[in-house]
Amino acid sequence: MEDHETYSPKEKYRRMFDDAIGQRMGSMALWRVLDEIGFFTSPASTKYHLSVPGGLLQHSINVAEAAMELCETPRFKTCDKRAVFVAAILHDVCKAGKYIEKPGGGYRYEDTRMLGHGEESVILIQRWLHLTDKEVLAIRWHMGAYTGQQDWETLSKVYDSCPEALCVHMADMIATHIVEVEK
Repeated sequence: MEDHETYSPKEKYRRMFDDAIGQRMGSMALWRVLDEIGFFTSPASTKYHLSVPGGLLQHSINVAEAAMELCETPRFKTCDKRAVFVAAILHDVCKAGKYIEKPGGGYRYEDTRMLGHGEESVILIQRWLHLTDKEVLAIRWHMGAYTGQQDWETLSKVYDSCPEALCVHMADMIATHIVEVEK
């Protein structure tokens, strides 16, 4: 969790990735898979934030940085920082390769797996790398109430029992609605 300010986005992410999970079994395989599925070149959204090639990579960096800042605040100081960091850099793995460029510009989202946003990221990651329970919850629930009213009761229980999940959600909102807003 060192300072990565002087690197290209991919190198910065690589250093974050290595800091977070580089020693775990399967980390190198996961890195190759991220490259193969287009994680480093995909946009972060169709039109809402970082809708540009490489946007997903930059968004993941932004979320990780916001999450580490939140971990220094009194409300999140008790969080497992490693779990927060891992979840923040991997929370949107499911988006890789799902944005199809439209002929006139822009992107459309194509979800062929239909597993659910947070769930799909967890499933994809765990094919290659073991996640802790806190990491699973933080990735699964990073969308917060955006997953729909049917999840609100469970979401509240998750956030009450796993502050890491709430921290990653808040970091995602900070990145999306503050850091990445076009001025």
